Amino acid sequence: MRDFSNKKRIVVKVGSSSITHAETGGADLIRLEKLVRELTDLHNGGKDVVLVSSGAISVGLKAAHIRGIYYSGKERTDGPDEKLKLKQAAAAIGQARLMMMYQKLFSEYNQTTAQVLMTKHTIVDNVNRFNARNTFEELLTLGVVPVVNENDTIATYEIEFGDNDTLSAIVAALIEADLLILLSDIDGLYTDDPHTNPDAKFIPEITKLDDTVEGFAKGSTGSLMGTGGMATKISAARIASACGCDMVIANADDLGNIHRVVSGAEVGTFIHADRKPDFFIEDFVSEG
Repeated sequence: MRDFSNKKRIVVKVGSSSITHAETGGADLIRLEKLVRELTDLHNGGKDVVLVSSGAISVGLKAAHIRGIYYSGKERTDGPDEKLKLKQAAAAIGQARLMMMYQKLFSEYNQTTAQVLMTKHTIVDNVNRFNARNTFEELLTLGVVPVVNENDTIATYEIEFGDNDTLSAIVAALIEADLLILLSDIDGLYTDDPHTNPDAKFIPEITKLDDTVEGFAKGSTGSLMGTGGMATKISAARIASACGCDMVIANADDLGNIHRVVSGAEVGTFIHADRKPDFFIEDFVSEG
């Protein structure tokens, strides 16, 4: 068993494919309800809880009756600029809908929630970073569960190249979290992509991130509905570990893994914190 009994501040990241239906991109309300119940129970147990949630673009595309960017493996014939504009518009539609669902579901358990939208500039700019940290601290002091996402309606860099794995690690560093749980579509970290290599071996625990571990993520890609693969999870682990935050990559197929991880069950891949004395969060965010 792992001893996470002293973890008081927890960030949980969930991807698009974990809370939407693959066939349509619409919100999976049953899974959303289970996710909210798990997080509220953590909060009821005395933990500070922050959710980093993808899904806005997918939900927005469904609401706008748009198909072809993700579904059935078919790409739109539009150029990259048109696709980006469509994603931004879908994010504007979907973010409001997704947040409405979260608020309704959290309210069923008498839990207050709040929306926090971020871009890389939130972290790069010293004043914005200071204000964001203060906002999180006040929300957590008030007993609120913040729901965080990238502000895809105005940001282009994040949609094209970023991911919520990295964002969740940045949030963990910003609020000095004790534990980061990345919910993925596989059980944890493997020596190779288990989707393509049946000989890939599961890695239950990593005490130190080195070149060997970095190599495990080479060529890894995420699901069609998301942007992050194993490489982005290793990138997130570098941030979390350096800021002194333990991290677990676990399978989102069973959302009960959230309380199992916090209870110390040996679920997923546990990546130990390895705090760096010269850690600065802004060093991990490109100005590009």
